[in-house]
Amino acid sequence: MSMQNTARRTFSSLSNSNYRKYFFGQTTSLVGTWMQSTAQSWLVLVLTHSATDIGWVVALQTLPVLLLGPYGGVIADRVDKRKFMIVLQIFMGLQAATLAVLSLTHHASFVAVCILAVILGLNNSFENPSRQAFIMEMVGPEDLRNAVGLNSTMNNVARAVGPAVAGILIASVGEGWCFAINALSFVAVVGSLMSMDESQLVRTERTVRAKGQLLEGFRYVRRSPQLALPLLMMALVGTLAYEFQVTLPVMAERVFHGNSAIYGYMTAAMGIGAILGGLVTAARGKTGLRALINAALVFGVTIAFAAFAPLLALDLAALALVGYGSISFLSMANSTLQLRTDPQMRGRVMALWAVAFMGSTPIGGPLIGWMTSMFGARIGLAIGAGSCIAAAAMGTIGLRRVQRRRALLGATN
Repeated sequence: MSMQNTARRTFSSLSNSNYRKYFFGQTTSLVGTWMQSTAQSWLVLVLTHSATDIGWVVALQTLPVLLLGPYGGVIADRVDKRKFMIVLQIFMGLQAATLAVLSLTHHASFVAVCILAVILGLNNSFENPSRQAFIMEMVGPEDLRNAVGLNSTMNNVARAVGPAVAGILIASVGEGWCFAINALSFVAVVGSLMSMDESQLVRTERTVRAKGQLLEGFRYVRRSPQLALPLLMMALVGTLAYEFQVTLPVMAERVFHGNSAIYGYMTAAMGIGAILGGLVTAARGKTGLRALINAALVFGVTIAFAAFAPLLALDLAALALVGYGSISFLSMANSTLQLRTDPQMRGRVMALWAVAFMGSTPIGGPLIGWMTSMFGARIGLAIGAGSCIAAAAMGTIGLRRVQRRRALLGATN
């Protein structure tokens, strides 16, 4: 009975038919997305033989999120999120199809990859806050923590499967087929969104267009340390730690003298660890600053182990722990923000989350790429480990200040 209860608790949000459709459609699409991410990094390495150039492509793909992400959150608060996501997912499929045609016809160039990366980034700057806020509309507050944990598991099942399949395809038939499969995978998520029962959605009242809504989002976060601290921690970790698409290809090729298949195995090892982390978070997930600080510290320690593992087998084991720590940190931060945000502000707050997580890459991607080129992939990973530990320290200092302020207010009252 206890195992049945655990299973029921772990997958409780899947009892919602709309979320169940979305979950399986998005899982299919994310497998393709991770295949494309893996193939794109390898394609750039083949075209330019430069880790710095991989970093620049990643930066260009995420720069629009940094610049336009907050405005994307304003739009998310104004529109029908389901319909908006359908349009954006279709455009993402067309971007992947274009990259597939260029690669399969041997017309792919570094400049073309950069242009398409910017196009995808423009789409992501609007799609990400809508998708994050739409989770609440599908499942409601009672199942939000569980759904966020399962979303993380979904993403990392795809992380485990996608890069492994991509590595095999790259070695056998080339990068182009990875992009083509990703283009086709968007049919699944678009179909799931179109087939939803709208009457079951927990609609958030749309924000009426007015002046100052962008700045209102920043002021709202600044007034609440429970929102500001997780975002600042995420910005630091997102800038320097989540640059695995820059460091791991170089780690595979130059540290362990492997090919694209080894790179796929390394990314898949992270995904396997993250699947376990996502399931544990879905069943027993915690929220709040204290839990987030502990997760950041664990994440940093595991990255340090991966950075200096002397053998490939040990590095794969360490990367599995990195995946576990990564998803624990992400899920706790995401749930903490969503549960502490007013419904009418959720799109804007989650847009700032996207800026902290993805939008910080234009800074971190080239920086870690340059550091990796100059000092090696191990140092690139070690910098990420240090950023996690620094974020934990920053969170601890901020939490103590919040507690001290509350104590003073209590004594005054």
